[in-house]
Amino acid sequence: MGFALIAQRLNELEQRLKISQELLNKINRKIDIGYYANFKAALGLAVNAFHMTKAENRERMAIEAINRFLEAEHIYTDYTESELKQGSLIADEYLLTLSLAYVAEARCHLELGEPDTALHRFTEGASVLRSFIEKYVDLLLTSNPAAYLQPQFKGKIDLHRLTRIYQWIDPSLDENAVFERQRENLIKLGQDYDKWIKTLPKAIWDPALDWTGKAPWDNPNSEIFSRLPNTLEVVESMVETNRRFQAYQAEVYALAHLGISFQEWLQLTPVTEEKLDGYELMYIIPSKPLEMVVA
Repeated sequence: MGFALIAQRLNELEQRLKISQELLNKINRKIDIGYYANFKAALGLAVNAFHMTKAENRERMAIEAINRFLEAEHIYTDYTESELKQGSLIADEYLLTLSLAYVAEARCHLELGEPDTALHRFTEGASVLRSFIEKYVDLLLTSNPAAYLQPQFKGKIDLHRLTRIYQWIDPSLDENAVFERQRENLIKLGQDYDKWIKTLPKAIWDPALDWTGKAPWDNPNSEIFSRLPNTLEVVESMVETNRRFQAYQAEVYALAHLGISFQEWLQLTPVTEEKLDGYELMYIIPSKPLEMVVA
């Protein structure tokens, strides 16, 4: 992922946080989005650094950018941890920002010809992100994941989708195993919806924000359940974020162990022009298998 694409993703996250900020202001909850300007400034430094012709200027500016990315990692690690503890609706935005900080830093190391350092940073980032994403997925699956299998979601959510999420957590699980886990949960949920609702994280349901001005006898169940399909999509996107980060990590691992420079890697082209189902894919087959373990 290049710096331009990272900047684009960062701008998208910042805009989404500004929308969330407007909502949270209603309950006097303040969030800090000021550091995004520093992150974007670091990206500007990195871009300028690798357009320098003099090696000493290039390295000096790149190291300054790396230091700012490291600072961003520390800041957004703290932000993510804090928002996860609160079950907040903005935890995912900070988590995605943290992943971009790791990618940007690793890209700098690659540009400087230090693939081993880039791999080390990716490995640390993969461990940190996996831990956070597991917590966030567990949070959004709620205290009773069987809620996602309610009859009203027929045609929208099925057991297969839920199983794919659980297989990310534990690859040994199949649909039968996942269903057996939820069999009793389905009964418990039907017996006491109110108990389940009280355990919901603010990322799904925050009465102070979502149910203000309602009469005590109003029932929020339909509103809450209407949010679950979108919530499951967020869960799936978090799992996909983890897999993409693993893919970047695997790519850097291959680069580091095949003895190819980063610029050579970027210039690799397919032997043929054939495309697989319309996708531009290129397989790189080393002479000896590479052994790696991803987080």
